Amino acid sequence: MGVFLATAVIATVTVCTAGFFVIVYGPAGHAPDPLAVALAQGVTGKTAVLLEHERQRIILEDADSRKFTLASAPTITSTPAAAVTSNNTSTSAPIVPSAPPNPASAQGIAYKMLPSFGFSTNQYGCLNDIWSRESGWRYNAENASGAYGIPQALPGSKMASAGSDWQTNPATQIKWGLGYIKGTYGTPCDAWSFWEAHGWY
Repeated sequence: MGVFLATAVIATVTVCTAGFFVIVYGPAGHAPDPLAVALAQGVTGKTAVLLEHERQRIILEDADSRKFTLASAPTITSTPAAAVTSNNTSTSAPIVPSAPPNPASAQGIAYKMLPSFGFSTNQYGCLNDIWSRESGWRYNAENASGAYGIPQALPGSKMASAGSDWQTNPATQIKWGLGYIKGTYGTPCDAWSFWEAHGWY
């Protein structure tokens, strides 16, 4: 009976210790749970409450990110050749194919709109380079000069030509921005070449 009792105690301690590590550090490959770490270290009061709020926010963000569904698979076309001038020099930035973005995001909206402006979806990488730097794809991005929205229209009210909801609708802003790029530069990759040389477009 003594051997059984000793074995039972050792097994219980081992299981409890392993359970503690799984709770604190999570399954293999996952970051430790901040609340469990705080509790294991004896953190209490306001710090524990703040950690729990952050933990809940992360859980909700993770759950929200899993809700998106792919409506249809985008069609990737072959890479078009860059335009060549009479002296055989390229007039546009090199086109670098990129993976299609999440269709429910602003980037996905832009990707889907490219063909309606006569652009290949291969131009998306250049567009992404510009608008990631200009606004981070935020519809409410604003800078000190008064530039506004995803394409950083200056003034932002210019985008009213694409829709009355220009201040809050990413699709309206993207529609205006693609029209601006087409009318001013020809293609997103030509606009990106200009942006690289000047730091604005």
